[in-house]
Amino acid sequence: MKVTILTIFPEFFDSPLKQSLLGKALARGSLGIELVDIRDYTADKHRTVDDAPFGGGTGMVMKVEPLYEALSAVTAGKDIPRRKIILTSAAGRKFNQRTAIEYSLLDHLVIICGRYKGVDARLHKFFDIEEVSIGDYVLNGGETAALAIVESVFRLLPGGIGKIDSAMSDSFIEEMLGCQVWTRPARFKGESVPAVMQGGDHARQERFRRFCALQMTMNRRPDLLRQTILDEDDRLMLQEIAAGKEFEDCY
Repeated sequence: MKVTILTIFPEFFDSPLKQSLLGKALARGSLGIELVDIRDYTADKHRTVDDAPFGGGTGMVMKVEPLYEALSAVTAGKDIPRRKIILTSAAGRKFNQRTAIEYSLLDHLVIICGRYKGVDARLHKFFDIEEVSIGDYVLNGGETAALAIVESVFRLLPGGIGKIDSAMSDSFIEEMLGCQVWTRPARFKGESVPAVMQGGDHARQERFRRFCALQMTMNRRPDLLRQTILDEDDRLMLQEIAAGKEFEDCY
């Protein structure tokens, strides 16, 4: 998979793209990232990428000309059916784990890092662009959002992380939070790992994980349960959780 990032601050990505699993994926070639400086596609000596909005008001707007030229350059040549262009924007579609899975199936993801008050709306007349938001808050620019998107997408790619099973057990894979986790030592300052997780009954441990995931989701993000496909066993567990019961009381 190839990711192309259009930005006015390419140096923003220098260190993050070299770190941890993402840096290793780039070194192995399982992911390719191209950084494009939008200022390289300006036509004036000041390399201007923004201007005041028509109609007045505060803030500046990203100019259409350099963005048009930059996008034309990165999409020129061979047609790639599985290509998507996205623009980071506070007004965009909410990015979530389902979106990350969708993007991980692409051959080419182009990310435009939004800045200022936004991008000249005419850019949408020339390219099919999806606006994407990583949350209900405002950042100085889309570079941080672009990194978040790249991080969440790359770990779903072959070779992104050591075992794909690890990614498939992440929170939000099923529109639910994940289960709590523990590691050694089994006892620390009087607090012990749940007995079920220290035994060898793997079927019971899986049931415990499901119970904990449902419990955590109900307590912290009950809104997600309206989007989750639940079977009869899940619904029974939720009834027990709502009644204040713990796993050991039921199973």
